[in-house]
Amino acid sequence: MNSKQIFRARLVFLAVLCAAGVLVSSLYLTQVTYGLSYQAKASQQYVRPAVSLFDRGTIYFETKDGTRAAAATVASGFLIYMNPSLVTDPESTYQSLAQYLKLDHAHFIAQAAKVGDHYEEIADKVEVATATSIANLALKGVNVTKETWRAYPGGTMAAHELGLVAENGTSSVEGRYGLEASYQKVLDRPGLTPSMNVFADLFSNARTTTSGSAGQGDVVSTIEPTVQDYLEKVLASTTATWHPDEIGGIVIDPKTGEIVAMSSIPTFNANDLSNVKNPRIFSNPMVENVYEMGSIMKPLTMATALDSGAEQPDSTYDDTGTMTLSGRKISNFDGVARGVIPMQQILSQSLNVGAATIALKVGKDNFSKYFLSFGLGQKTGIDEPNESTGIVGNLHTGRDIEIATAAYGQGIAVSPVAMARALSILANGGYLVTPHLVKEIDYENSTVKQILPPPQGPLLKPQTVNDVTKMLVQVVDVALAHGAIKLDHYSVAAKTGTAQIANPAGGGYYSDRYLHSFFGYFPAYQPRFLVFLYQVYPKGAEYASATLTDPFSQITRFLINYYNVPPDR
Repeated sequence: MNSKQIFRARLVFLAVLCAAGVLVSSLYLTQVTYGLSYQAKASQQYVRPAVSLFDRGTIYFETKDGTRAAAATVASGFLIYMNPSLVTDPESTYQSLAQYLKLDHAHFIAQAAKVGDHYEEIADKVEVATATSIANLALKGVNVTKETWRAYPGGTMAAHELGLVAENGTSSVEGRYGLEASYQKVLDRPGLTPSMNVFADLFSNARTTTSGSAGQGDVVSTIEPTVQDYLEKVLASTTATWHPDEIGGIVIDPKTGEIVAMSSIPTFNANDLSNVKNPRIFSNPMVENVYEMGSIMKPLTMATALDSGAEQPDSTYDDTGTMTLSGRKISNFDGVARGVIPMQQILSQSLNVGAATIALKVGKDNFSKYFLSFGLGQKTGIDEPNESTGIVGNLHTGRDIEIATAAYGQGIAVSPVAMARALSILANGGYLVTPHLVKEIDYENSTVKQILPPPQGPLLKPQTVNDVTKMLVQVVDVALAHGAIKLDHYSVAAKTGTAQIANPAGGGYYSDRYLHSFFGYFPAYQPRFLVFLYQVYPKGAEYASATLTDPFSQITRFLINYYNVPPDR
């Protein structure tokens, strides 16, 4: 073979090689890179008019030892449907299917009788064994196909925090509410089909490593499932006793802002929304609603007075029981004067006049500056959608009466998560943290992003935080339930709150409706957790000390035992 022949042979070989390369690339693009989308479209066009076929990233809970459990995942099963125009014997078809499915006879016969109709769903989310049995019947006009859907293995567990998904009007699924919405871009995936052909399967491993997007991945939440389950049980038990319109709670690491558990009632099960009558139940009240929180504001007022130098821990004041400001009278919960008493009693006896007195001594502008620095008029930045901003306009009026009422938690309104963040300042040395529900994102391209929002501050002096903590420990050891919940080997700092509920109809406040709140942290001088609880309009008790002391005590003891927290005294 001469040189020209060799050249031509090599040229032909190169041309064949290039053609083969183009063909392989085209097949790869068609069946692997875009195959999922094409298959989904083909399935919907030729197999059935409509079906939910999709993939989506997983949201995980993580246990205290690092074990992950799926909180939101993709489940698969089978859809049973029929083409009424092909069903020649509806009664016989019904009897055959009724062996495996619970069907309403009249409804099925009506479906099968629809003239000109080519698609009617019979049952969805059918298990493989049942679907196989139905497929083996080979019923004329009845078909079986694979389907996928979003599933929440925990049912109602952390429902508000996780959120849900729904079609967005273009047959694609997107997150609505909760982490599903906040991390939509991370969790979103292209549609999938029931099967993958042999050629695509050949490249399945390659697709996993080459098509992963830096924007797509799985989400690891901060929620510890055992703690979440316990919190929800305590809230449910408290609801059964006091019948509030609404109740909620947070367990947070005050040093990092990681939310270990968060829940509210009423709630929902995203696996089955058929009984939901009011879509407002999907909104997360811990983030979206604001409330006047009552006397749990007093520790922040005390911190402001001590930090500014307006008062000292051993200072005294003359408690007159009532005071009149800007033509309005405010009073202690019982209207009784205590005379000259120390600062400690403002917290131990929860005295409104005492809180107002020290706030005014700080000065209106300085007091407002402190409270605003605690984040009470801001969004916390929590990774949940639709967060509300606190209503703190009274801090800007310059009137004594508004400063006085704000000092004991009336006249300004904040969300539960914003309240928990502000109170965490007392438990972490004076820093403002960002509450968050996600600790890590695991991207498909194998990169990992840790979620560690940096704290702001310090906003308070270390001595201030220590002094207020000492006073709150005294509240638990001596005053709260007369010391009944004191722990011999653990220091616990805590405070209750009772606030009148505003009347949206007639203005002012209801005379018989209250919001109860409670917060505490422990071990007090090196806190592991801060617990915040609230309930709206509980029935049968006026004060939070009667309704929330026991739930707080239960949660505290559980956390100490579950995490084997070392004693500090």
